[in-house]
Amino acid sequence: MPANAIDQTRRMLSLVTYLRDRPGARVEEVARAFGITVDQLISDLDVLPLCGTSFRGGDLLEIDTDGEHIWWRNAEALGSDTATPLRLAADEATALLVAARAVATLPGLREGDREALQRAVAKLEAAAGESAGASSRLSVTFEAEGGVFADVDRAITERRRLWLRYYSPARDELTEREVDPIRMFAVGHTYLEAWCRLSEDRRTFRLDRVAEIRLLDVASDPPPVEPRDLSAGLVQPAAEDPEVVVEVGPGGRWVAEYYPHDRAEELPDGGLRITLRAPDPASLRRLALRLGPEGRIAKPVELAASAREAAREALAAYGG
Repeated sequence: MPANAIDQTRRMLSLVTYLRDRPGARVEEVARAFGITVDQLISDLDVLPLCGTSFRGGDLLEIDTDGEHIWWRNAEALGSDTATPLRLAADEATALLVAARAVATLPGLREGDREALQRAVAKLEAAAGESAGASSRLSVTFEAEGGVFADVDRAITERRRLWLRYYSPARDELTEREVDPIRMFAVGHTYLEAWCRLSEDRRTFRLDRVAEIRLLDVASDPPPVEPRDLSAGLVQPAAEDPEVVVEVGPGGRWVAEYYPHDRAEELPDGGLRITLRAPDPASLRRLALRLGPEGRIAKPVELAASAREAAREALAAYGG
């Protein structure tokens, strides 16, 4: 399956730390540890030497391989006490301060973590000097309701069951269900992985789609399940899932970056013909609506017809 640029970036960030602690690591062992092929790992290693300690330039990572082992030649220099201290520009300091203050306001954040973050903000403000002033005029709001985050975090900590009213965009409906939390994680959005008592199966819920939430006075008792491996992304289609073909114009090429796919073929107009698999092909109707004139579902024909009908209904609603 072609590499997803977002997943590759996340993997390479972890790869830097991994290689720093394992000088001369064997290529096959590193690929196995990250759940990727040797070719994918070599592709990552070809990109890493172009990275440095700052997006403004600076020392580059001297990472190379002979095909069997991997060496990071200047790991000590970049991470040692004698290395040139990193300096923040005004915009970098502002970005850090805004983000830190926003995180410090999150409900559910443990008090010790909140206090540590506030101390770090105070030190950064002192170091930034006048540059810190601009950050006080900026604020960030999170997409997920803070109360949902706090209740999920509390349910996991206290091992309690949750009642949810949850919106499913694939079916365009609200459902009520009781779930036993397993863990909370973030892949682009923040998710709850839980054992759903309605479906009697493991399910993943996006927190910003929780319309209502309640902690129950019932002990959470999920069956023993192995946490999902998210190294290949949140959506991991199976070989037996139905095949869907989406054709996009130049403005829709981002689909190949965000959706795992089997292949992406270049089209004469600069677009792509993307073949992917989906356990619930109907969920891709929303993708077709989002693409608008920049894309269409080519196969299966039944899904293409339902996407066109959904578009007509949406346009009719605007006209009304």
